[in-house]
Amino acid sequence: MSCSREELLFSDSKADSLHSSEQSSDDSNNIGKTWKVLIVDDEVAIHDITTLSLKHFTFQSRHLEFYHAYSGEQAKQVLRDEKDLAVVLLDVVMENDKAGLDVVKFIRDDIQNHFIRIILRTGQPGVAPENEVVEQYDINDYKDKTELTIQKLSTSMFTALRSYRDLMALNCHRAGLEKVINASASIYKVHDLSVFVSGLLQQLISVVGSEQDSFCTEISGFVCGCDVPNSEDRLSEVSYGTGSFANAAHKSFGELVSDKTMERLKEAIRKKTSLYFEDESIFIVQNKQGDYGLIYLAHDCQSDSSRHQLVELFSSNISIVYENLSLYKELDDTQSEIIFTLGTVAEFRSNETAAHVERVGRYSQLLALKYGLDVKEARLIKMASPLHDIGKIGIPDEILNKPGKLTAEEMDIMKQHCVIGYDMLKHSKRSILKAAATIAHEHQEKWDGSGYPLALSGEAIHIYGRIVALADVFDALGSDRCYKKAWSLEKIIDYFKEQKGLHFQPQLVDIFLENLDEFLVIRDKFKV
Repeated sequence: MSCSREELLFSDSKADSLHSSEQSSDDSNNIGKTWKVLIVDDEVAIHDITTLSLKHFTFQSRHLEFYHAYSGEQAKQVLRDEKDLAVVLLDVVMENDKAGLDVVKFIRDDIQNHFIRIILRTGQPGVAPENEVVEQYDINDYKDKTELTIQKLSTSMFTALRSYRDLMALNCHRAGLEKVINASASIYKVHDLSVFVSGLLQQLISVVGSEQDSFCTEISGFVCGCDVPNSEDRLSEVSYGTGSFANAAHKSFGELVSDKTMERLKEAIRKKTSLYFEDESIFIVQNKQGDYGLIYLAHDCQSDSSRHQLVELFSSNISIVYENLSLYKELDDTQSEIIFTLGTVAEFRSNETAAHVERVGRYSQLLALKYGLDVKEARLIKMASPLHDIGKIGIPDEILNKPGKLTAEEMDIMKQHCVIGYDMLKHSKRSILKAAATIAHEHQEKWDGSGYPLALSGEAIHIYGRIVALADVFDALGSDRCYKKAWSLEKIIDYFKEQKGLHFQPQLVDIFLENLDEFLVIRDKFKV
């Protein structure tokens, strides 16, 4: 025997069947979640009847959680406190004839909530005529209390919750797209691979929309440019992690994940595709050269396809970023190598080694960071400092490599290397070469004004020149030269103490001596 939809709604048992048809058979993601419903009415009996009528109501495996207000003002306070209410069942006439309509205006205009579904209920339709209310107020349904049966109340609730669900899904997707755009833009600004790796994972978590236990890794040149064969049996180590993987950097996968997860990781690598599971997700990011990286997120939601789409979109953008970043790094490395090579030319002419240039650059970077310069500027000094003595190219060999003390005339010629170097570099508009010009010109100036070629003093000497001056002298004193043997560490320390405020800026000397162990690590690591 068939029955009409209306007959189905009037049967309690069949109504339960309708409820069941609206939910998935196994929606574990909704366990413990509810739809929040606010009942606003000055009659206690209405509250009781409504909650009783909807006691067993479910939509998508979620029950209703009721909030109660007995006046318009109470309703406004609840609305201020609870930001995720789905539906409000709202009486019109309470403390005054239009208290409910005032609440509608408060919801839509004052707190700008356009997602909550408003079902207006009135026992006095003459006070608030339906046509007028529907036309003038942003409500979603209008019901006369006298005709609002259990079945019609359930139907109204189904309709309202479907609408709320869809609106929230659209809003979530819109917010996700904004995150993708913002995250991609943020990543595009990064010019350092290590920063890119950590930023990539943080931005991906932002796109997904929750805190995750997660890590990302380099498989085929993705992070460090290493050539690892494209084999799932040769998983690389973790590069960056969050949550329970926060301390996982440089550890192998086998130390961190279960056998099941390991097999999934291998499958993702083998298939070169992202995989989604109920408890975890694995994302593959690739570029046109075939390099690819792996990103792992624990506790992801398999059924949330919209998040997967956002992640795939973000991953596509990231692949483009990585290609550009790889090209930038190659150009940056080439530029650094050329500058380093040029810097060693003068040193080889004066019987020095490339190690001197390397050490001075690293001393200068460390000193700059300790002084308070930012990472970018400290790196600029490191890259530019190899050219500090480039002007020695213009100094005759007999003066440059003279084993004894220079005459006054020879010393005047030697001093010209600062000007020669500056003249070679000063016309460049590149930041590294501009910094190198300044360093070449001023690294022989002294804090007390007794240096050359400009006899500058104090802070009139550029900070780049002050920093490289100290780094250069420290390395020179500790190295054999054609005119002297290397000094002992004790003698070098005594010299810097004596020259504090004379040759060197006092603050830089203090920083150097306080962090001497770190400078010695660099010296020992880059010995000839």
